[in-house]
Amino acid sequence: MLHRRAFTASVFWTLGLLYLGSVVHATESSLACPDWPTCFGSWTPEMSGGVFWEHLHRLVAGGLLLLWGTGTWMARREGAPRWVFRAALAGMGLLVVQSVFGGLTVIFELPDLVSTTHFTLAFGFLALATFLASATSWSRRHRLAPDFGRTVVRWAGGAALLVYGQSVVGALVRHTDAGMACPDAPLCLGQVVPPLQNGLVALHFGHRVLGVVAAGVVLAFAWQAGRRVLPRVVRSWAAWAGALVLFQVALGFLSVLSGLAVVPVSLHTLVAASLLVVLTHLTALGWVATRRTPDEVGTDDPAGTSRVASPPAAGS
Repeated sequence: MLHRRAFTASVFWTLGLLYLGSVVHATESSLACPDWPTCFGSWTPEMSGGVFWEHLHRLVAGGLLLLWGTGTWMARREGAPRWVFRAALAGMGLLVVQSVFGGLTVIFELPDLVSTTHFTLAFGFLALATFLASATSWSRRHRLAPDFGRTVVRWAGGAALLVYGQSVVGALVRHTDAGMACPDAPLCLGQVVPPLQNGLVALHFGHRVLGVVAAGVVLAFAWQAGRRVLPRVVRSWAAWAGALVLFQVALGFLSVLSGLAVVPVSLHTLVAASLLVVLTHLTALGWVATRRTPDEVGTDDPAGTSRVASPPAAGS
């Protein structure tokens, strides 16, 4: 159905938009257009310098509104379950509010909390879009048994929440200009635990600590999925999550060591968003499985291949 395709396309569109937004900030183009929603009073300004990045970011954001709105309308037209339509409407509301906060960042000249809220809402929408795309489309091709589903929800859902929280703290680090508060890596000011009297140093160090915790949980999930008899789809996606989190840590160090160069900083945001997508996708697969009855499992999986062994306990 078309609404499923629109939700899936919106996930990839949002990833591109987040990367573009990171480029806007890294190139200091956020105020290249001093007004909003127009740019220098025009809808079609000269696309050069910082205006190119900032106005392109706005145009791509407008395209996402149209794409998601189309998906929401098609969900209603195609008779999608009521919860899907309501979730899509909530996503539309998130996009509108997030766009308003984007305007406020320009009008009030990049206040830290407003800019961070703008990012937080963007990541929240990405998680919602991924969940809807997975639950309505991708999960239909990868049906898990309920027992496996509960295990995946605990692991992947918990890891997704940690990655989301760590990303929000990272946005606060970026918008408060705390990115170079610790100019070395992996140490901070030459110490394992730096003096935390300075607020920016404490914020930057807290971002690193939370990153280590999130990375540990993701890697533990990937290891558990690899060593236990879990469905292949879970093992594959968990392995992707493990690879992404290692790449993300490396990009974080590279961002600092390069003096916040545009490419590693922008990729740092993109990989964090991609990791959130993978973990949310797994959570959705698990959630859909927990809503299925044993009879449905038997119908879809007559050979019992998705129930070859009991899943591990979440804490094992």
